[in-house]
Amino acid sequence: MKRTEKPIWEPVKGQIMTRWVRDVSPSNPHPEYPRPQLRRKEWKCLNGLWNYIIRPRNEKMVNSYEGKILVPFPVESALSGVKEKLEPKQKLWYQRNFTIPKSWSEKRILLHFGAVDWEATIWVNGNEIGTHRGGYVPFSFEITDHVYENKDNELIISVWDPTQKRHQGRGKQTLIPFGVFYTAISGIWQTIWLEPVQKTYIDNLKMVPDIDEEILNLIVKINNPQLKDKINIEIRDENSEILTTSGSIDQKFSLKIPNPKLWSPNKPFLYDIAVKLDRSGKIIDEVKSYFGMRKIRLGRDNKGNRTIELNNKPIFQYGTLDQGYWPDGLYTAPTDEALRYDIEITKELGFNVIRKHIKVEPLRWYYYCDKLGIMVWQDMPSGGKSLRRRKKFGRINYYNELESMISTLYNSPSIVMWVPFNEGWGQFETKNVVKKIKSQDPYRLVNNASGWFDKGVGDIRDCHKYPGPCIPKKLKGRAAVNGEFGGLGLKVEDHMWHKKFRWAYKKFKNAEILYNKYSELISKLHELIPMGLCAAIYTQITDVEGEINGLLTYNREVVKMDVELVRKLNLSLYK
Repeated sequence: MKRTEKPIWEPVKGQIMTRWVRDVSPSNPHPEYPRPQLRRKEWKCLNGLWNYIIRPRNEKMVNSYEGKILVPFPVESALSGVKEKLEPKQKLWYQRNFTIPKSWSEKRILLHFGAVDWEATIWVNGNEIGTHRGGYVPFSFEITDHVYENKDNELIISVWDPTQKRHQGRGKQTLIPFGVFYTAISGIWQTIWLEPVQKTYIDNLKMVPDIDEEILNLIVKINNPQLKDKINIEIRDENSEILTTSGSIDQKFSLKIPNPKLWSPNKPFLYDIAVKLDRSGKIIDEVKSYFGMRKIRLGRDNKGNRTIELNNKPIFQYGTLDQGYWPDGLYTAPTDEALRYDIEITKELGFNVIRKHIKVEPLRWYYYCDKLGIMVWQDMPSGGKSLRRRKKFGRINYYNELESMISTLYNSPSIVMWVPFNEGWGQFETKNVVKKIKSQDPYRLVNNASGWFDKGVGDIRDCHKYPGPCIPKKLKGRAAVNGEFGGLGLKVEDHMWHKKFRWAYKKFKNAEILYNKYSELISKLHELIPMGLCAAIYTQITDVEGEINGLLTYNREVVKMDVELVRKLNLSLYK
């Protein structure tokens, strides 16, 4: 009898999966360019099959590996091909070889990481490059002096992730999943890639639209600038050039956008921008990006209530709580199409905002929000479930990752609000945190604490109530929002996570009863809007593990209520 060889990679079975699993290729997972707002032509994706091994934390280096893991899926996920828990006293080791294209000769080589949870140390050809702490933000190292041009290079990464055993940002992750806390993820969970640049290159763009003055304010950050270098800028409106200009490398540009097409959920117009680094008439670097002309601020209605205004007009924001979990990839969507789908179905159901709940997504997720037109409340991943004073270690990590998150997502027009704390989980120094956010980004709203532990600062006063909805009191000149309500549950057989305990705030027997109850909640929102309610967030867009209170099942196969009926109800809130 002929022996059947085991595939080099396959998803680990045992739980439901999404339909996009069939499109996951071990040779080319997530091949899309990972940084839509700072694009270069040349790059090399390092996603794919890597060698891996899990060893005790105290081991300084490993010399052998136990199998293959599919990057960028976390080791606990089915799509990694491993699906093994990483304990706090262990380290996860990755290894692969890579080559440098000949065309990159004499260029500087950057090694980029979308996100690695939590502490990552990197070696190239036996040389330790550096260590990064933080599970949700991009980071990079220059590795030029440690790579070979004409032969294989070895890349080794070790990852330590204590999850809730230390004071670090972890969102809903827990080592023992229960209730509203889900499977912990560890290691590489976003794209890894190489990029060639010159010694002097464009490091970052900072774009601030001013719709009243019809201006885009632009700062171009240059790495290793030379005195006579210049910046050339071109802005296009679809296929038409509307502006070209140039200036010095230290100049703050105020770029006139005549009669700007404004970005909104109904018309999410995006301008294209190209920025070039000019040295004595020769272009030594070029990046492409995009921006949206939009303004978010507080206003007042004719009753004196605070309102939220988009582009100087009041807008009621109604959206879903979005955990960003997948049954097959956990933190990592199986494909780019799947990543986009969650935003598309949210729009189709008639919502105009997403509260990205204590997780930071890959940059392509925000690109789709920008492109498709949906506002985003961005939570900072929490570091604990109780109100307490953090240790110095935890405070430093929090501030570092908060600053990096805001800097990374700064140019995304869809983001309209920062939410530093949720329900007191790991909450500390709230007034100082809000002050730091406002100093870094004075152009967006800040919701100091979504639910329960309000400290009287920021732009928003937020209440949570299940099923709800609710309207907060003691506003102190801030806008009133209902940051969480709903939580209506329905079991859909054959589309649920295999778990004994199925949880929801309220469970219903069938879709008809569920819809009737949902309709009641919308009627209550109609009553609260004239009283000054500016926004509401429904829990939640999909089921997650043991939670069955999603509008969709966890595998995204079933929308639990009729799409058109829900859309009609939701759109009635904006009239």
